[in-house]
Amino acid sequence: MVRYYLVKGRVQGVGFRWFVHREAAELGLRGWVRNTETGHVEVVASGDAERLAELKSSLKKGSRGSRVDAVLEEQLADSEDEKLGPFVIEGAW
Repeated sequence: MVRYYLVKGRVQGVGFRWFVHREAAELGLRGWVRNTETGHVEVVASGDAERLAELKSSLKKGSRGSRVDAVLEEQLADSEDEKLGPFVIEGAW
């Protein structure tokens, strides 16, 4: 299963991408996380339903210093998994 999440709130400049990276890696998910130009954070993750549900739960809680107002979720085509590798933070340099 492949899911897209858009996390809204105070989620930039508070270590949120690193938090998502750690959570996703611990769950063995594939995919990426990155900031958007509009102040949100995007996540694409691939894995089984149970682990994706655990990730979504973590996204809703957020990292220390963050404030999550909403987590929007979309199901992506399973073929999107072919483009994904080990979970990474995009644009973190």
